[in-house]
Amino acid sequence: MNKKDIAEDFLVSTAKGDVRRVYESYVADDFFHHNPWFRGDRETIMLAMEDAAKEQPDVIFEVKLALEDGDYVSTHSHFRLNEDHIGMASTHIFRFRDDKIVEMWDYGQEIPENMVNENGMF
Repeated sequence: MNKKDIAEDFLVSTAKGDVRRVYESYVADDFFHHNPWFRGDRETIMLAMEDAAKEQPDVIFEVKLALEDGDYVSTHSHFRLNEDHIGMASTHIFRFRDDKIVEMWDYGQEIPENMVNENGMF
């Protein structure tokens, strides 16, 4: 698997609740992240992802674009709580070392019901 494949599997699998497997397979022990809603350590965000998957079992996470440049992968994705939810656009940036994720940034933007831009968000 290349880094893009790892990043995509990480995102889709954590959304589906397969959090432990992807952490054991892809995430470095010294991993840290920049999500402002959680402490920056590996364990805290892993537990939060497990809780989110339990609370929202119908989540749909589609990676629309993944770009790889050296040790970095960036993804642009569509995240929905369920089939009826319009969702949000999300961007993740991963930094890798030795094919393991060591750092992550994530951002999201809600998709408006009445979008002015005719090009959409994807």
